[in-house]
Amino acid sequence: MLTVGPGLRLYKTALDRAAQEGLRDEIVGILAVAPLFQPVMPRTGKKFSVRMSNCGPLGWVSDVSGYRYQPEHPQTGAPWPPMPATLLGLWRELADFSLDPDACLINYYDANAKMGAHQDVDEQDFDAPILSVSLGDSCRFRFGGETRGGSTQALALESGDVLVFGGPARKMFHGVDRVLKGTSTLLNPPGRINLTLRRAR
Repeated sequence: MLTVGPGLRLYKTALDRAAQEGLRDEIVGILAVAPLFQPVMPRTGKKFSVRMSNCGPLGWVSDVSGYRYQPEHPQTGAPWPPMPATLLGLWRELADFSLDPDACLINYYDANAKMGAHQDVDEQDFDAPILSVSLGDSCRFRFGGETRGGSTQALALESGDVLVFGGPARKMFHGVDRVLKGTSTLLNPPGRINLTLRRAR
């Protein structure tokens, strides 16, 4: 475990290759039921460069009407699939929080996708941390403070890494500058999957 900053902890290769492959297969099964969709920005309708899905009781979505958590897939109308036991185990081991997560956002990045600086602030309170699991290609993750436009730092996240941010880091601005193509053979087609576990309610 590396303490990157106050409230920000990085667990390098928390999942070994076998565990990554097992979780990958579980996520592939989830996406067969709850397929990836292309979210758009509120008001403008501009498309995200990532595609996403969810698992667990609630899922995060974005469309022209706003950001929100909801219990069903926006395209199929079906409930989100259950969260894999592997992810619940990571949360119980590393999150240091008494309640289990009720949402897991699945973001898929191809080689050209990125994520602009943002805060995770659509939850009802911020006592619970965010737990982020990386699978597939590495990325350059950028993070700063609670105000947009301040100084930032970059961090390489590799397949199997788990990043936990809570406390003073819970509302930090963060994003993904770029995906480092060809750095992993885990996914086919290649790319990066990011799983973020949250307490939405």
